[in-house]
Amino acid sequence: MQIKESLHFTSTLEESTNKLWGCHFAIPPMVAGALIEQREDRRVVCTLHEKIAYQCAMLPRGDGTFLITVNKKIQKELGLKIGSRVQVSLHPDESEYGLPMPEEMAEVLAQDEVGNRLFHALTPGKLRTLLYIVGKPKDADARVHLALIIVEHLKANHGKINYRQLGETMKEK
Repeated sequence: MQIKESLHFTSTLEESTNKLWGCHFAIPPMVAGALIEQREDRRVVCTLHEKIAYQCAMLPRGDGTFLITVNKKIQKELGLKIGSRVQVSLHPDESEYGLPMPEEMAEVLAQDEVGNRLFHALTPGKLRTLLYIVGKPKDADARVHLALIIVEHLKANHGKINYRQLGETMKEK
């Protein structure tokens, strides 16, 4: 079944037992099944209360069901608490990376053939992590700065990422 429109449902915000995530909501099995049947990866665009959309993954619970995490910023913007009912719309994430490519990163990669090749040789999860890092600052100069640091890091480490070293370099400069 090819999903052409978003799938809509209501769920309840639950507290996560995982230390990484504060809260999440369950995805009805029929919705998760329809999305997974369509494609191998579990990346989706999630819209809550028709107000906030974000790219994320449907995470397996381990019992055959799936959930989606909700970060504190979104919780605050929507006034959500544990136990809140959430109106959800999901559709497959058809983007190339699963997160937006910041213009600044695209420009740095366009100007550095070796850096571009090393960047695109990374796993999808590592690509998303680096795109998240570059896209986080509001200031364009800061995004350019981070993009340059990341590309230089990849070149210096032959396409490998040492997150501790990368973090230290980003703090220094």
